[in-house]
Amino acid sequence: MRVLLTGVTGYIGKRLLPVLLEQGHEVTCCVRDKNRFDTSKILDHVQVIEVDFLEKESLKNIPPEIDIAYFLIHSMATQSGDFLQMEAQCATNFKNFIENTNAQQVIYLSGIINSDHLSKHLDSRRNVESILASGRVPITTLRAGIIVGSGSASFEIIRDLVEKLPIMITPKWLQTKCQPIAIRNVIEFMIGVIAKPHTFNKSYDIGGPNILSYKEMLLQYAAERKLRRQIYIIPLMTPRLSSYWLYFVTSTSYNLAKNLVDSMKVEVICKPNNLADELGIKLINYRTSIQLAFQKIESNTIVSSWKDAQTSKILSGGITSLLEVPSYGCFKDIRKAPLQNSEASMTKIWSIGGNSGWYYGNWLWKIRGFMDQLVGGVGMRRGRKNKSDLTAGDALDFWRVLIADRKTKRLLLYAEMKLPGEAWLEFKIENNILIQTATFRPLGIAGRIYWYAVWPFHGFIFKGMINRIAKT
Repeated sequence: MRVLLTGVTGYIGKRLLPVLLEQGHEVTCCVRDKNRFDTSKILDHVQVIEVDFLEKESLKNIPPEIDIAYFLIHSMATQSGDFLQMEAQCATNFKNFIENTNAQQVIYLSGIINSDHLSKHLDSRRNVESILASGRVPITTLRAGIIVGSGSASFEIIRDLVEKLPIMITPKWLQTKCQPIAIRNVIEFMIGVIAKPHTFNKSYDIGGPNILSYKEMLLQYAAERKLRRQIYIIPLMTPRLSSYWLYFVTSTSYNLAKNLVDSMKVEVICKPNNLADELGIKLINYRTSIQLAFQKIESNTIVSSWKDAQTSKILSGGITSLLEVPSYGCFKDIRKAPLQNSEASMTKIWSIGGNSGWYYGNWLWKIRGFMDQLVGGVGMRRGRKNKSDLTAGDALDFWRVLIADRKTKRLLLYAEMKLPGEAWLEFKIENNILIQTATFRPLGIAGRIYWYAVWPFHGFIFKGMINRIAKT
């Protein structure tokens, strides 16, 4: 079948694409920026087109020969606007366009709705569902709560909390009940409903076999990891304090933490249905879903991460406009070093950041990350998805990967930290010489003051880094 896949650079979309291809479907992938979507490992039967669903004119790039369309556009983590308005506009533009194609079905992943008084996040999901359902093309809506899998926002927050804190003082929303579902089951449902007429114009709650409180989820994670943890719930933590608590302890952004806290005050338990039995899906329990997630983590085969999909104001225009490193009006720190072993140095470059660190002065990198976090930046908490591989669009500590080309031996990073200007960091190997370039384009006087303030630290940090990379 001919499938239109939106949100393909997101957590779910990246997981869904290879399964669709394995089943022989022809997939058209909609991306806002082709340079942020790595197609090097994609086989035949894939077409990649640039579409911004906030811009109606760009939808003309979508071919009308479509059988199935997935709507997986979510903006909860965005820092560049009101996500309710953005999601509604995207859904409206999508609905209006899809009516003029040959599409037989729209499949939408929403959130479980158990109350009339919803969080902003769940209210937006319900609104999008209504917009899509008002169109001519039949819609199948799958409503999920907490999704458990390597790289999912919920799982990574649970992982951060339990791994870092032996004793937790927590807000009362930890007593809220939910019904977590393994990412494998989510993908099975999303594939299983394709071209099933009995699912048209219907919505289904999908969840695993366990109904747990968030506290129970944390404690079961701790038991699975053989960790002793104590959790004390106090009623005095406001939503704002709870959001800051998540922001400073876990790798989440403040915007996402705030929206998650609002959602966690509402129970998300599935209304009974027979969809799993009809599709022959065996539901995975919570403890097993944790085990499956760690199989991916330990084998270094995480397919997607919510951190890579996160949208910031800095990247709202895509990464294409950032690929050309400026020279006019910029400060540059350029260093060169002969290599003892080019391949060994390439391996170091492609493994930089995350648990590998930055090879020199790591404590200073951490301080800089903490300072960024204090002013609402991403800090150093995101790490990296894969220990030894990088692709364009990946998050890397407080950097974003713009170019990761092993053939030309070039890695280009762009800073997502809060700065009075813009910063690039580039590693390039030419004729067995490593060229390391830090570029800073200041914004006014504040930017120039910033550069000269950190310049003494650059002197030994960048020198030490290139020397460590160059040595085998």
